[in-house]
Amino acid sequence: MRRRRSQRGSSMIEFTLAGIASMFLVISTVEISRGMWNYHTLAYAVREGARYASFHGKGCTNPGNSCSVTVGNVANQIASAAIGVDVSQLNVTLTTPSGANTPCNPLNTCFSNATVWPPATNNDNAEGASITISAQYNFQSALAVLWPGASSPRFGAVSFPASSTQIIMY
Repeated sequence: MRRRRSQRGSSMIEFTLAGIASMFLVISTVEISRGMWNYHTLAYAVREGARYASFHGKGCTNPGNSCSVTVGNVANQIASAAIGVDVSQLNVTLTTPSGANTPCNPLNTCFSNATVWPPATNNDNAEGASITISAQYNFQSALAVLWPGASSPRFGAVSFPASSTQIIMY
């Protein structure tokens, strides 16, 4: 009888100690999975944007053709492929073969940009030229809130880079 009284509440303490560790593991697994999903989606979106631009080169700017694309078209293509990625946190740079950069910081500022890309200057839209689209995304993770010793509950940011180089086909 005495032994039973002395063990009262021990199962609650054991559950609490094991529960804290279990909750941390579950939240960590979810946040790491969410980060991996955002990184994969970002890489896919940048590749799709570069692929889209690579099929609209010099042949699309010739008289009689109306398939040339603008910076806004490429930005919209990236945004439509980046499901779950906040475009207000996504910085994109379009780079021509001659090294000219067109920054979209953040991406949503370029949705209405009517500048033709890749441009015809320096023969940057020629067949066989390489165009590059690179992006930087700030992923906000709730995992930093759970870190021991954190001063205030803030979401931590991790920067995910992605880049794709494509050859202009025609």
